[in-house]
Amino acid sequence: MRLIHSASEAKLGPVCVAIGFFDGVHLGHQQIIRQTVTDARQHNARSLVITFDSHPNTVVAPDRVPPLIYSLPQKLRGIKSLGADAVWLIHFDRAFSRQTGEQFVRLLARDLQPVISLCVGANFVFGAKHSGNVALLKRLGAELGFTVHGLATVALDGQTISSTRIRAAIRAGNLDKASQMLGRAYSIAGRVGRGDKLGRRLGFPTANLETPGLALPPNGVYFAQAILGRPQHPAVVNIGTRPTLEQPTAPVRVEAHLLDFDGDLYGQELELVFVSKIRDERRFPSLAELQRQIARDVETARGLAR
Repeated sequence: MRLIHSASEAKLGPVCVAIGFFDGVHLGHQQIIRQTVTDARQHNARSLVITFDSHPNTVVAPDRVPPLIYSLPQKLRGIKSLGADAVWLIHFDRAFSRQTGEQFVRLLARDLQPVISLCVGANFVFGAKHSGNVALLKRLGAELGFTVHGLATVALDGQTISSTRIRAAIRAGNLDKASQMLGRAYSIAGRVGRGDKLGRRLGFPTANLETPGLALPPNGVYFAQAILGRPQHPAVVNIGTRPTLEQPTAPVRVEAHLLDFDGDLYGQELELVFVSKIRDERRFPSLAELQRQIARDVETARGLAR
């Protein structure tokens, strides 16, 4: 899959286009992208997914930026898995946010000429002050010569699947429900940063994931599969503030101990696919007791991995 960052790179020939932020690349998003891939195959064109490098609210409503389900690399992998030929990753900044919906579509039609079809969700809105919607797209499509698909939402248990609903399920610890709506096992991913090496001192070295801005499950200890490139490693994952250390302002950390792994992970991206919860986070009377509990958690994980 080709990654494009500017209009000058977007000369792909005839294209069928999907547009959206696509956080989580959930079942509703998958329907949109698959329709675009199907259109492209039918018209001997290229399938192009247009998305953004950050949530629009980071610019237009910074006090209302939602926690994200996926990191950007996760989102791009999800799109690639659906067979898209290319992704145009637009930098969402103040200047871009001032474009009206009509300006955006006309520039798109100019830069991507020819556009064969354009696919979005039925409730998709875009452009300054939400000036663009499916009705606008259909009017401009009739004028500029492209077909518009405004696809109906996908439902689960009688409710619409949405990124907002998935975030709520993650925060509530209902990871099975989140996985159902995502259409794949729920996971988080981030770069491995340097920690304070407490885990190593306790005999259980951990990879400390950098997860700023991501929606996280409730604090606790989880069994997960850690993905580092192609290999998978069973892992014990702790999400929390490490209350045994009695640090009142401690941030929430995501720390993964990979079973039977010995290697340097610093600076690499690690993805954690959650399987089940082992226990809640709690305070222990001493580091020695915490160490004994971690050993028990590791044995529980080994049993789950069998």
